[in-house]
Amino acid sequence: QEQLVESGGGLVPAGGSLRLSCVASIIYFSLYDTRWYRQAPGNQRVLIASIDRNGTVAYADSVKDRFVISRDNAKNSLYLQMSSLKPEDTGVYFCNAYRTLEFWGQGTQVTVSS
Repeated sequence: QEQLVESGGGLVPAGGSLRLSCVASIIYFSLYDTRWYRQAPGNQRVLIASIDRNGTVAYADSVKDRFVISRDNAKNSLYLQMSSLKPEDTGVYFCNAYRTLEFWGQGTQVTVSS
């Protein structure tokens, strides 16, 4: 069954770092464009970073210069290195892969304490 599984979330103090991982059980993962979304409590899911199948990256202004998205197609994996974390980064982080089909992970909780 094709799926995405995130890991790496947790509780971290403000200014700290975390690295999220997403392992994809998707045939031809390298052909998919991939994204990370964040859903804060009571809010909608928001796109924060993307890396397409060509390696082109883009970031939301709220995370630019603090987060780095990357992927390793040989490992069918997507990553999000988060630094200088702020309390407003708290939320559930979801990975996403899409081409003609779209897949979502179950999410991993990140909590940044002030």
